[in-house]
Amino acid sequence: MIGFTGSRLDRADHLRLDPDRIAALAASPEAKLLRLQGHDPVLAEDGRLMWDPCAPASDRIFLGLDQGAPLFSPLPEVDTGQRAWSVFQLMALMSPEDLALWGAARSLIEWHNRHRFCANCGTATRAFRAGWGRKCASCQAEHFPRVDPVVIMLAEHDGKVLVGRQPQYPAGRYSALAGFVEPGESIEEAVARELGEEAGIEVGRVRYVASQPWPFPGQLMVACIARAKGAALTLDEKELEAAMWVDRDGVAAALAGSPEAPFIAPPTFAIAHTLFRRWLDDPEPLAETEGRA
Repeated sequence: MIGFTGSRLDRADHLRLDPDRIAALAASPEAKLLRLQGHDPVLAEDGRLMWDPCAPASDRIFLGLDQGAPLFSPLPEVDTGQRAWSVFQLMALMSPEDLALWGAARSLIEWHNRHRFCANCGTATRAFRAGWGRKCASCQAEHFPRVDPVVIMLAEHDGKVLVGRQPQYPAGRYSALAGFVEPGESIEEAVARELGEEAGIEVGRVRYVASQPWPFPGQLMVACIARAKGAALTLDEKELEAAMWVDRDGVAAALAGSPEAPFIAPPTFAIAHTLFRRWLDDPEPLAETEGRA
């Protein structure tokens, strides 16, 4: 299962505009409040999320219903400008279901902290709709959480795929290339543009593989595989520290954690890991019927 997906929570959208019903749910003995440190998870000894009784609070997010039990998240003020890399160590211990639940909470907390003022008139906003929106007290404009689409892709050529690393990666770590989809672009066009800008390669056909919500702070990762028309690289050194072509044996060794592998693979909860795995499991080249960039 892809990290941050697979939640079985009933988001109960129909309840979000009923503040009395939300208040009653929060006051029920079955209600639980997610325990957080800032906006990072607090885990029990078994690696599961920890929960507290849902004490009365004005700032909280209704996450949904877990087999009828209402789940909430606090809405703390956090520093949205920094990422605590230590949280990745916790994420490696978490189940996909817990990752999905906490990931939704974290994305919402980040969004609230970044949208405290109205984009229409500049007045302070307040949370409403059970934490799934903000409303301006002056012009009454309503603002809702958004996700930013990001393409993440492997370019393949002659039985190899292109991997790259950014300076902030741990030593030896390489991953798939990625970039934001720009206004007026299709997914295929964004894949082709990003590979051209970052690695100087031209691609033809692009195949969609999978998607993943990524709560840092709120992206939708769209994973693809593209056919490169050549292997020559011209790197944008502002984006990539290094890049290289790796064959199937090298990718397999990286996913297996072999000390002889040519690079260290992304963690299992990252969709880049899934992308490498899917490429290994599908040895056939991109079909002629795949959509063009």
